[in-house]
Amino acid sequence: MMKPTVIVVGADKGGVGKTTIARAVLDFLSLNSIEARAFDTETPRGTLYRFHPDETMIVDLTSTADQMKIIDTLNSSHAKVSIIDVRAGGLSPALEALDEIGFFDAVKAGEFRFILLHVIGPSIASLEEIAEIAPYMTDANYFMVKNHVNDTTFFEWDPQTHAKYFEDVHTTGEITIPKLGELAYEQVELAGTPYSTFIANQMADGEPADHSFVLRGYVRTWLARVADEFERVGLLDLINGAGKGR
Repeated sequence: MMKPTVIVVGADKGGVGKTTIARAVLDFLSLNSIEARAFDTETPRGTLYRFHPDETMIVDLTSTADQMKIIDTLNSSHAKVSIIDVRAGGLSPALEALDEIGFFDAVKAGEFRFILLHVIGPSIASLEEIAEIAPYMTDANYFMVKNHVNDTTFFEWDPQTHAKYFEDVHTTGEITIPKLGELAYEQVELAGTPYSTFIANQMADGEPADHSFVLRGYVRTWLARVADEFERVGLLDLINGAGKGR
């Protein structure tokens, strides 16, 4: 039986494309017949909710009642994967809240699986974030995610600097999200649907759409490359318990 898995997508820096990653994960799991639910912590509006309203609930992670909606239902929910899309600047507070309620102790005891997709920015500030969240990563499957979807350029950290920040945290791997052409990205945003729905030329209500064949092709190729990255790092194996098993 599949253990409940919590996937946190976040960063303490804004503008790095966290919701883009959360949306891609939801599509990837759906295409692999894995039922997932999502929690959007950008209250009260919710960005992830706009694209995946059927699977997503808007929550406030600082609220005890909303924490209960997530954690207390992990075992009872039909969806065994719960994705938490953390608002900008909220990663450290979110991990602190999970630690305070004993979630990481439960992960260590094998009750749940925990995966962190840390979407990093192209600056030294992201390395400082890594140092801040290191204490919570002992029993996590921790991935650094470089999101190039908006043509972000990342510098290469020199080995000495890299070692300084990574001495207290072990990464499970690094995920690189490729660039999606500006026009294709813009049209998917305007459509307000999952990537797979846009590719299928459908509206949010399932009715036929009139999206560009060319742009749908670019999005299809991009999503396939993202799926290849998720498969390369063994995301499905981790969820199914065939990987690190934490």
